[in-house]
Amino acid sequence: MFYQDVPAPVKAMDRPAADVPIGYRVLDEQNLIVDASARKKYHVVLQRRAYGLRNSWGIGFIESPTGRVCAGFGEIVFNSSAAAVPIRIASIRQLTPEEEEGLLIRFGLKEPEVKRMPVPQEVEGADIEELDPDARE
Repeated sequence: MFYQDVPAPVKAMDRPAADVPIGYRVLDEQNLIVDASARKKYHVVLQRRAYGLRNSWGIGFIESPTGRVCAGFGEIVFNSSAAAVPIRIASIRQLTPEEEEGLLIRFGLKEPEVKRMPVPQEVEGADIEELDPDARE
């Protein structure tokens, strides 16, 4: 089964797939954020680039004998115009909301909330009025 950004899964291949993701977001051709539930999101790093992943219409995880998706053993397949070739998963880690936001910012998919201060520019100052040294208060 392949999972799309839309809620309904689409059966695209006869390969068995773990029933884990409900959605995903492509960061680049080697990094994804996968939603396992509303509160559990994972950063999935592939062992090699998956050219065409950004334009694919669905992804699937090839199920292991244990029924779990594991780094080093698990594989991901995606469908695009080319043939679906499994790509081994290098690492998987659960994300906190802050880590997810950091990844989105790092890969240019979100602007940081805190804007950096612009570099100060030299401004011409006002003329300084000289005081009369002979004047007394």
